Amino acid sequence: MGPINVDDLEWDTLEAGNMNVRRKQLGEHTNGEQLGCSLYELPPGEAAWPYHYHASNEEAIYVLAGRGTLRLAGEMHSLSDGDYVALPADERGGHKVINDAEVTLRYLVLSTMSEPDVTVYPDSNKLGVYVGSPPGGRGDRDLQGYYRIDDDVDYWDDD
Repeated sequence: MGPINVDDLEWDTLEAGNMNVRRKQLGEHTNGEQLGCSLYELPPGEAAWPYHYHASNEEAIYVLAGRGTLRLAGEMHSLSDGDYVALPADERGGHKVINDAEVTLRYLVLSTMSEPDVTVYPDSNKLGVYVGSPPGGRGDRDLQGYYRIDDDVDYWDDD
């Protein structure tokens, strides 16, 4: 498949919990298999996704326009045009993007598209499991779910 132009794609609006963000999945529209790329627009006063990190997929953020704050590995960092940050596939890559400015924050998120993957949400003490299609993928999943980390059971427990 050849190049696409971002202006030819429709926005997906993601509204869940306290999140309201627009996304165009560029990688999906070019048949990307091992590398995903999405364009995000985050309105003022909004935050994208709960604070999390992936156990299998590395991500990166590149800011195109606007200002905001990145919570990265528990520390706060300012974001502005031209900023790039790598998000390793472990606790060091824990992240949440917050638009605390007065203009829309526009940025790219790049990601490896490995599956299975586990996503850890430290603030809510949960984890997500994805088998059959990686996070951000739209394929059918054989297994997907969110679980409280404290609900761990013994390997040999049949109950």
